[in-house]
Amino acid sequence: MLLFTPGPTPVPQNVRNAMADETMHHRTPEFEAIFEKTRKHLFKLFNTDEVVMIASSGTGAMEAAVINLCHNTLLNVNSGKFGERFGKIAKANGLGSVEVKNEWDTPVSIEEIVEAVKNNSDIDAIAVQISESAGGLRHPVEEIAAAIKEVNPSIMIIADGITAVGVEKIDVTNIDALIAGSQKALMLPPGLSIIGLSNAAIEKIGGGKGYYLNLASEIKKQRQNTTAYTAATTLIIGLLEVLETIEKDGGLAKLYADTACRAKSVRRALEAIGLHVYPKVPAKSMITIDDESANEIRKVLKEDYQVNVAGGQDHLKGKIFRVNQMGLIQPYEMAWVVNAIELALDKIGKRKYDGTANRVFNGCFLGVD
Repeated sequence: MLLFTPGPTPVPQNVRNAMADETMHHRTPEFEAIFEKTRKHLFKLFNTDEVVMIASSGTGAMEAAVINLCHNTLLNVNSGKFGERFGKIAKANGLGSVEVKNEWDTPVSIEEIVEAVKNNSDIDAIAVQISESAGGLRHPVEEIAAAIKEVNPSIMIIADGITAVGVEKIDVTNIDALIAGSQKALMLPPGLSIIGLSNAAIEKIGGGKGYYLNLASEIKKQRQNTTAYTAATTLIIGLLEVLETIEKDGGLAKLYADTACRAKSVRRALEAIGLHVYPKVPAKSMITIDDESANEIRKVLKEDYQVNVAGGQDHLKGKIFRVNQMGLIQPYEMAWVVNAIELALDKIGKRKYDGTANRVFNGCFLGVD
């Protein structure tokens, strides 16, 4: 079965092998050496002033960022399930909450955020997805961050990069917290999250908030190549293997270029067979197709062609399907996926198969079209 959901993504065999070795105790010089190497790679990936690893899913990192960087009122952008989650985290922790809400295919406007900040002096942090995976949407996060810092440099910008880190180069100039999750472009099982922090964020964190998710405690310990609490040793070993594999494969620039080329090629292939891309500004991490036959297509893909893709949630349930484009995906696997989608359309009687998707994908990806 080809796993092409936008998380969890497939774990490469060499990474599975690395994680299958003997269990290592987290309070040993041997693991500290692995931790130190991993941190060095993460500084290159995030390009932030500090990086912190947490034994949690991405939601744990979202909550850690909110409780440590928002002391009054959080403004969250809700264009999907995960943007909505930021608001719920704020309310659960007794913080003020202001929400800017759009349909799941629509990126937030910079002007809307700036106006909300100017109208509410209590807002001291903004949380927004770079890539909102509920609909495969890309928000203009870097532009929002720059505009807000001009209005009030003390407002913290929390960027959820869970389906963006490792997908594209992110300009962190005005971002204070950049969040990643292990099961997306980092090609690991779920259970590890990472936050890149600015010096301004570290200053605001001070002594930190919370207990387990206290970022001050983690910063102090992780600068000593250990963790405040039990480390996710196996996942960190796997993360080091992933980051070293990316480096050996040509580095981050090549990874970003390959992902962008794959995203462009898949989009052209699926549009060539009459499918419609759902978001107005698509993220590079996934292709989201809106189609009344989404459930039928997914069923045929899984049962007949061994391709597992994700569906929609809430009001988009049964109306969209989402295909992963993150990670070190082999071109022949992606070619099979678009081919299988065209075969599925034929099987359910929507379009006669003629090989268009595969031909367009290969032509675009190989640069011969």
